Amino acid sequence: MKKILVVCIGSLFLITLSGCSLGDIVDRFSDSEDTQIQDINPGSTRVYMDEIRGTLQYFTGNQLTLLSGSDNYVFDISQATLECSDGMLCGDAVSVIYEGQLDSTDTGAVRVLKVVDDYHDTSEVKEGTTRGQVQNLTANSITIRSKGGKTVTFPITGTEQYYQGGIKAGNWVYLHYKGDFGPASADDPNVLDGSQMKIYSVSDIDPLNVPAPTPTPAPQEGVEIKPENKLRAVIQNIQTNILQVSPENTTNILNLDMSAIPCYFSGGIESGAHVNVIYTGDFNGTTLDGLTILGITGDIPENLSERNTGFTISGEITASTANTITLLTSDGVRITCNTESASNESTGGLLTGSSVKVTFNPADSRQTNIYTALKIEDL
Repeated sequence: MKKILVVCIGSLFLITLSGCSLGDIVDRFSDSEDTQIQDINPGSTRVYMDEIRGTLQYFTGNQLTLLSGSDNYVFDISQATLECSDGMLCGDAVSVIYEGQLDSTDTGAVRVLKVVDDYHDTSEVKEGTTRGQVQNLTANSITIRSKGGKTVTFPITGTEQYYQGGIKAGNWVYLHYKGDFGPASADDPNVLDGSQMKIYSVSDIDPLNVPAPTPTPAPQEGVEIKPENKLRAVIQNIQTNILQVSPENTTNILNLDMSAIPCYFSGGIESGAHVNVIYTGDFNGTTLDGLTILGITGDIPENLSERNTGFTISGEITASTANTITLLTSDGVRITCNTESASNESTGGLLTGSSVKVTFNPADSRQTNIYTALKIEDL
């Protein structure tokens, strides 16, 4: 007990000698603690996160225009992820989630994190059917003119197409679509913008109903029935009624006239996709001499494994977001592809200006205008 008392007296004696009171020491300790906390977070600022809901007006690949209330907002979405179930359709209700603060309609001080479906808006995107006369057909687009003289070019990458009586300029076709038309051209009010829509199907009959294969008729006495043959081929190109294909495992090019034969392409008319060409006659391996083409049928995407999928999109990268790239194809169509699950074998880093080929399966994108990339290669 005496030892403890001696120690306490000694401690008080040392404090007195140093000229410090016990309160001074406590204050000094507190001051030191405050200084350390301030050093850890110097000049910290609060980050604001918010969302704005509205109707998608236009999408370029890394920028979108949103109508919210009566105001238009233009957002840079180059760092955002795109997560809308329908893709980026004109007229769709979406929510833009961002950090930072808007200054009226000025979006320059915010960073968009993601674009998602507006779950507060339960209305469906507009669906409809239009009819027009074919002006031009390519792998990724079809241009039609309506009875009233309106001309529209629609994106049809991976779109189901059936032409019972063949396809050529001047034929009338039906298109089933989702989304809204954009504004008419400033140069010509009769030219409408259909680039921000999803086209479900194109056909010369409505509703689209592909008939079952016709059974081979029983032989009749005195009537010669030529046997039907099937040629497996790969699509190289399409220009309205002329389909260019190469017989499988060859580089030969055959030009098939589709003007007056039934043609069915479940997954669109994309380069690299396979078709079956039905014909009579003896194929010499290089030309169509002596052949009668009876019909053309493409593969059903839903029946293909990832390994056997040959559908491709090729073009120059014009824009990107955190999970997509947008290509400008040789036929003038901008196509956005989701890259999250893709095997990337390209060497350009998916930078703007790089030319790439994207392998995809149309079955993955039946309801959206953003295509799921399976593989990306240099073009």
